[in-house]
Amino acid sequence: MQDRVRIRETTLLSENWGKLTRYRFELRRSDGRWQEQTREVYDRGHGAVLLAYDPARRHVLLTRQFRLPAYVCGHQEEMIEAPAGLLDKLDPETRIRAEVEEETGYRLGKVERLFAPFMSPGSVTEHLTFFIAPYSPDDRVSDGGGLEEEGEDIEVLDLAFDEAMAMVRDGRICDGKTILLLYHLALTVFRD
Repeated sequence: MQDRVRIRETTLLSENWGKLTRYRFELRRSDGRWQEQTREVYDRGHGAVLLAYDPARRHVLLTRQFRLPAYVCGHQEEMIEAPAGLLDKLDPETRIRAEVEEETGYRLGKVERLFAPFMSPGSVTEHLTFFIAPYSPDDRVSDGGGLEEEGEDIEVLDLAFDEAMAMVRDGRICDGKTILLLYHLALTVFRD
């Protein structure tokens, strides 16, 4: 790929919660011509997400919380999501276990890694490692709710799987990573 891309200029635009950089580069097109382009790239680090499921009760464990980007795009309700977080220099499994416990209050046993795609490769560097794990009500060790010092005020939702799928269909669940995980469970764990 190095013979197809020539970075000509990088300009740091912002370095707050993440890093926003403007790149001026040339890309060799399939016909051999070079084309100059400019793009902005947002680097906020990599993350992990996990959907816990209760096979005995056919339930899933989700969260509900305020998300500013969704709000400013017109989504007035709090987002319903699978627990997720940035890796903060930890490996994905270690980080997602801690994140699930912080957000939901559940301490999980075995977790299964699924895949680690780029979620928005046109502008964001993040790739997200997806996990699933079984849980039961006996795995709850605290109330969860997230960390106040991180601005979190999270509601824990223990929902029937069929209800969660209905919420995807009617738009109450509109988070992409959560929808991917719910459909994964529909194809593998909760097949009817």
